[in-house]
Amino acid sequence: MSPAPIPQPLVAGLTATIERTVTEADTAAAVGSGSLPVLGTPVLLAWSEAATCAAVESCLAEGQTTVGTRVSVEHLAPSAVGAVVRISAGTTHVDGKLVRFSVAVRQDGKLVGSGEVTRVIVDAERFMGRVAGA
Repeated sequence: MSPAPIPQPLVAGLTATIERTVTEADTAAAVGSGSLPVLGTPVLLAWSEAATCAAVESCLAEGQTTVGTRVSVEHLAPSAVGAVVRISAGTTHVDGKLVRFSVAVRQDGKLVGSGEVTRVIVDAERFMGRVAGA
């Protein structure tokens, strides 16, 4: 068995972009955040957080993960079912285990959403142990 890869340094400037296609299950009507068949804000937020996780994945040691602690995202334009959106995240500030990200969601080059997400690096097992003991 090969040793676990050495994590790369966690610094400002790390980026990741993911792409998603809006489905019926992603709509405001489906997730309960409205009645229209367009991309729901909770889904836009979840996809934004997924991009932040991807941006720092290679920096985490074995057993580490990140948890969200603060979100400030604006949903600026609707996306219909079938639309392809690209979600980009980049680290803008690192302070120990605290990592702040800038996120942008685009459809055909048009800005659909943007904002900031803050996450903290935790030991997954220890974190879940605290949850179980709560």
